[in-house]
Amino acid sequence: MIKLLVFFIASVYSFEKIDVISPKVILSGLKSEFIVEIQDSSLIPIQINIENKKYLIKDIEQVISHTFKKAGFFEIYYLDDDTYKVIDEISVISNILSIFPTFIAIFIALITKQAIPALFLGIWCGSFIINGFSFYNIFKSLFESFDTYIIQSIVPKDGDPSHITIIFFSMMLGGMIGIVNKNGGAKGIVKLITKWSYTSRRGQLSTVIFGTIFFIDDYANTLIVGNTIKPLTDKLRISREKLAYIIDTTAAPIACIALISTWIGYEVGLINDAISKLGIQNMNGYGIFLQSIKYSFYPILSLYFVYLIIIIRKDFGPMYQAENKARKNQINYKKNLKENLKKSNTFKSDNSYTNPLNAILPIIIVILITFYGLYTTGYGNSLYEIFGNGDPYLALTWASIGGVFCSVVITLFQNILTLNEIIEAWYEGLKSMLYTMIILILAWALSSITEILKTTDFFITILGNRIHFGLLPTIIFIVSALTSFSTGTSWGTMGILMPITIPLVISILDLNGGVSDTNIHILYASVSAVLSGSVWGDHCSPISDTTILSSTASGCNHISHVKTQIPYALVVGLISILFGLVPIGFGVSWWICLLMGFTTLIIILNYFGKTIKNYSIESEL
Repeated sequence: MIKLLVFFIASVYSFEKIDVISPKVILSGLKSEFIVEIQDSSLIPIQINIENKKYLIKDIEQVISHTFKKAGFFEIYYLDDDTYKVIDEISVISNILSIFPTFIAIFIALITKQAIPALFLGIWCGSFIINGFSFYNIFKSLFESFDTYIIQSIVPKDGDPSHITIIFFSMMLGGMIGIVNKNGGAKGIVKLITKWSYTSRRGQLSTVIFGTIFFIDDYANTLIVGNTIKPLTDKLRISREKLAYIIDTTAAPIACIALISTWIGYEVGLINDAISKLGIQNMNGYGIFLQSIKYSFYPILSLYFVYLIIIIRKDFGPMYQAENKARKNQINYKKNLKENLKKSNTFKSDNSYTNPLNAILPIIIVILITFYGLYTTGYGNSLYEIFGNGDPYLALTWASIGGVFCSVVITLFQNILTLNEIIEAWYEGLKSMLYTMIILILAWALSSITEILKTTDFFITILGNRIHFGLLPTIIFIVSALTSFSTGTSWGTMGILMPITIPLVISILDLNGGVSDTNIHILYASVSAVLSGSVWGDHCSPISDTTILSSTASGCNHISHVKTQIPYALVVGLISILFGLVPIGFGVSWWICLLMGFTTLIIILNYFGKTIKNYSIESEL
């Protein structure tokens, strides 16, 4: 009893003289930083002991780093006149726990096929680990998941407006799309493009061109193109499977690399959040995204491949069989009525008015204002530097407001819709973005959890000296694809993987001489690998939302769409790895990789593909 009393008094006395600020979570095997504050300067210099390791403190405030060899309870102490004086007692947990939140998120996503519950359970798990293992903390961590991590991911304590700005302009772009569809702008573009479509090849080209032009949003692209162009493709004897493949390939692949789209806020938000946590000052999310586009081999090669197939009129595998039957008019689509788009999944418009300018003008306004905003807020000696250093959040905010304002004005000016109908259309567009924004907010919160738990540091200890950094883009691409394929969500995959990918890559590059002009492309390629890999897995997955929407919007049997698309997606994906990501990791220029990919796809299509008849309406006259 006396020993305990002496120990307590010594601890209190020492605490008054010396204070140690410890990290919120300390993990074994990972470096932790402690701030030692000396209240009594007469003690300086003083020797602090942690786990039998001695640190000499020479200043009234000094940072020391220590790596605990194992989990358990440890004392931070010093000796005063040979008296053992405890400053603090800390708990160290096993470093394997740092990956639990991310692992739980991926595992639950695989089981439920839902991103939102998966991300939330990952956040709750992380909060529980941070608070400590006790029955009480199960409930405390549940509430902290919301008030500490989720809410603060929207409005951080430091008042950073970037997250709420991303949510704002993404929702506004969704609202603009709702108005553009309702006022006949989207239908007008279809009508304009399909005027010259009197053969099956021209009909497919019309479809792919429209899908490429309507790059602003993948969901709207899929639903609008599929619904509006389906009667034309049926008339031209183009199979529903081919239509589904075209609209699926021109949806996510182009939206994920477009300079301006509803994806941009999500992607830039994830990238910027990751680099801001690393304290990197000379980069921003939009600049990294722009640099990553040229390494986005799968989206670029997918778009190239769909154009190539249409132009040279060759298909292979199940798609050839479907197209051959369609050309011979051997398919009765009335049997597939149950596959037609449900009312709840459409952007339907009651008015019959069509005008392509109603869609083109708002999109042009958005593009012009974005570039204007980047130029006026940027700085540098060249346009590239100016745009790269510009404020993308402010630019996209201005652009989204300008796009909505333009679509409202031209709709009212033509007396197409009443003000109430415009607001309803805008609101419908807003709602289409709500699910995405929830995923983004949860991804931000999980990112904060992984930062506290040093998830990246754990991966570095495992991978840092075991793999060549040139293989990182390939490994990340495959992991991203497998996750997306299994979960059916590219957005959820990006939300889970991006927060750990960027710090992991930068840390591994630091271990290999640091980030420099000679290896910075590894970072850009790794960022594109997350985005591209998630799209690849999404394309192949039968449970993907965009795959389901594509088959539904085109009136195609869902399994038939998956069966005919997978061979094409697998070929392009493998070419992206073998002739894109692997060579880029070992110093081959991106344009050479793309050239090799283009050439290889031509060879494959000419060798394995079979020519499809170019049916013409005129032949029936």
